[in-house]
Amino acid sequence: MNLLTVLAKLSSMTMLSRIMGFVRDAIVARIFGAGAAMDAFVVAFRLPNLLRRIFAEGAFSQAFVPMLADYKHNRADEETREFVQNVAGMLTFVLCIITAIGVFAAPAVIWLTASGFAKDGTRFEIAVSLLPIIFPYILLISLSSFVGSILNTYNKFSIPAFTPVLLNLSFIVFALFLVPYFDPPIMAMAWAVLVGGLLQLGFQLPWLYKLGFFRLPKLNFRDVAVNRVMKQMVPSIIGSSVAQISLVINTTFASYLTVGSVSWLYYSDRLMELPSGVIGAALGTILLPSLSKHAAADNQAEFSALLDWGLRLCMVLILPAAVGLAVLGYPLVATLFMYREVSVHDAHMIQYALIAAAVGLPAMMMVKIFAPGFYARKNVKTPAKIAIISLVCTQIFNLILVWKLQHVGLALAVALGSCVNAGLLFTMLRLHEIYQPRTGWHRFLRQIGIALLMMAGTLWTIQAVFPIDWAALHGGLRALILAGLIVLAVLVYFATLGVLGMRPRDFRRSERH
Repeated sequence: MNLLTVLAKLSSMTMLSRIMGFVRDAIVARIFGAGAAMDAFVVAFRLPNLLRRIFAEGAFSQAFVPMLADYKHNRADEETREFVQNVAGMLTFVLCIITAIGVFAAPAVIWLTASGFAKDGTRFEIAVSLLPIIFPYILLISLSSFVGSILNTYNKFSIPAFTPVLLNLSFIVFALFLVPYFDPPIMAMAWAVLVGGLLQLGFQLPWLYKLGFFRLPKLNFRDVAVNRVMKQMVPSIIGSSVAQISLVINTTFASYLTVGSVSWLYYSDRLMELPSGVIGAALGTILLPSLSKHAAADNQAEFSALLDWGLRLCMVLILPAAVGLAVLGYPLVATLFMYREVSVHDAHMIQYALIAAAVGLPAMMMVKIFAPGFYARKNVKTPAKIAIISLVCTQIFNLILVWKLQHVGLALAVALGSCVNAGLLFTMLRLHEIYQPRTGWHRFLRQIGIALLMMAGTLWTIQAVFPIDWAALHGGLRALILAGLIVLAVLVYFATLGVLGMRPRDFRRSERH
């Protein structure tokens, strides 16, 4: 199995999902803009969406995948299937309790996550009415992620990577065709979330059946392996939830700021999700099962080499993405969101938040490389302790920056907190000799630095010499010009790397099944 080929396939699926996500956001922005209704929806959707990232894709997979890899490598098939059944039963039980709390305690949940809305009855009431419909999404998407973790462990990466497309399709269909049938209209988006969750879970079940894991869940409180997974989840939740908890806290801060602040942060975060999903999440998805396999076989040399490969590939791809988001921030926002209900002022506010968030993008992605280095070895406590430190630092940054920079300060605080998280994880990997950097890093960083300067300088010069009034252009022309700028950036960056001696073969890596 060539990991670079797998990454390319997985990233292409994720890219399709992200492109569909941008289409969805552009349509939603045209209809709802950045006003009170959109603020209310963002708050109602953010908590179950963040719980999904923490509980399903983060803490659960980090605790479950190494155990499943261990069973796959060292146990009989029937034992592995029984283990999965028992985990499914416990997971479903816990999720049903969490979902019930979210549905029946909607007013308290909204107040806890956006207390500033209490001063604005309209936004508070809309958010409370949306949450009971949206919150069951955490049950559906967590089960979907559970199925996806099994498929990923058995090298069926493409299926879970494709499933987010279905959520975006649900949003698009509801936004374009069903909004007039709901009162208030934003209620259509709540039902789009619920239907999207059902589609994502249902789509993966046939592949689960083919692997022989499609069995009814069993609830067994005495199963040792399941209890170990659940115990591992507690510190994993802390370790994987720093950025998500920071976003929830930021939403609370933003709810006290100017109307639209919550939406500005939401739209900037959506733009950040393109590189974070296509590169960071894809790399993390590939690395955790492979690292877990090497950990189970006690192959330290291959374990460290795989971490080194992931880090280099991450830096080659994510650093130009971060620079591109900063330099092309306004063209991106104008092309995707600046229509009808989104004004030029809104576009600039989203752009400023995006630039601040881009500062922390490389660190956010490095966390997805470094943290699996601990989780694969069944060490969940170290990332959890580091996460607590970085969360505290983020809130200190929040208190310092929000008063002067408003919503931009909130985005910058999360970015700086991610830098603390990544820096401490890297330090601990080195201190425990889990990761030993391979030779050639000085030359590698010099090559990337020169290529980034060439790319950023080219983009800045073109925009300075040929200024464009993006508000005066129609959507098709905006997209055409933006596509040209992105293609130029990619060509300049990779051509410079090529001239400096970097080749695709440098990143080829094979792993046995």
